[in-house]
Amino acid sequence: MVATVHLSPGKDKSLRRLHPWIFSGAIDRVKGKPKSGETVSVHSSEGDWLGYAAWSPQSQIRARIWSFSQRDSINAEFFLTRIRAAQELRSGLALNSNAYRVVAAESDELPGITIDRYDNWLVCQLLSAGAEFWREAIVAALRECFPECSILERSDVDVRRKEGLEPIVQVLHQQADATIDDVIWIQEHGIELGVDLLKGHKTGYYLDQRDSRQAIMKYTKGKRVLNAFSYTGGFGVFAAQAGASEVVNLDVSESALTQATLNHERNQLPAPTNQQIDVFEALRQFHHTGERFDVIVLDPPKFVDSKANLMSACRGYKDINRLACMILKPGGTLFTFSCSGLLSGELFQKVVADAALDAKRPMHIIERLFQGADHPVRTNFPESLYLKGLVLRG
Repeated sequence: MVATVHLSPGKDKSLRRLHPWIFSGAIDRVKGKPKSGETVSVHSSEGDWLGYAAWSPQSQIRARIWSFSQRDSINAEFFLTRIRAAQELRSGLALNSNAYRVVAAESDELPGITIDRYDNWLVCQLLSAGAEFWREAIVAALRECFPECSILERSDVDVRRKEGLEPIVQVLHQQADATIDDVIWIQEHGIELGVDLLKGHKTGYYLDQRDSRQAIMKYTKGKRVLNAFSYTGGFGVFAAQAGASEVVNLDVSESALTQATLNHERNQLPAPTNQQIDVFEALRQFHHTGERFDVIVLDPPKFVDSKANLMSACRGYKDINRLACMILKPGGTLFTFSCSGLLSGELFQKVVADAALDAKRPMHIIERLFQGADHPVRTNFPESLYLKGLVLRG
């Protein structure tokens, strides 16, 4: 018998709008003793059936909906069908790259499951109790849908601990001719970029910024470009390809900066100027020394982990944008991003506007940027629109 979760009165509104999360405070009672990751049947306080969900007893998100259709059975065939649907969605997109997001968690109705493809490697993150419970079925579905690919798991992020799970990195399937120890070279809009699948950020690279990296090329010919939080220098490579006079990369990681130089070499571009330094410190130093840039890219890591630290994160975003405005040459261009899903686009724009005001540099928004099409936004899950970018001139 499937255990049943009964919601408190008035706590079913979001589910009736097909939002897939059920928080612990919305639950009135549980009938049965579901194990972590097991499928439960969710009901309103009046007894209406609402969905099938994965049970997560240690998370504040106590259950995540797999399906809002009572006709579905949550089994191996279910995951094969969902992954095929995600594959079909991407097949019609003109991504101009051999690296893309295959499954985007809730956006593909597979909460807690993220899968990226890098050439013939699939890198997956199983981040929820439900994803962990159905691990074998998910891997089997990937092998059937992508028989040419090897599979690496990079479930080494802190969010797994909130689900009562330990971080893990392991090869789940490897083709005879596949290697994992060296850098994988991917292609993006004709540019080659090296990716460390085992130790790189996220699943190895920030595929969601593909379109934004190409967009910078319109603004960098003959310009001095500052690429802050550069990681392996993707924005800088595209800026150099477009004819930037100089690219300065800022990052705290020596290995990332080394790869940035290799990326320039691979594409036969002038070497960047790399500085291994905290970005906040570097921006302050540039302000004090009077160093200025024509184009600045601010692509920081996620500052907002929870609603509790939203305001402190806003102060961080405001500080770096204020400093960037102060070291931007008159008529220069600022690319600024937030990948924090809990920070709305409206609030992010207000933070940037306040930063420009404090810097006494009123700016014009000339372009808005978002995550790539392979990171789709599902209409019933607004949190899936997490990456916001503004291009400003001032």
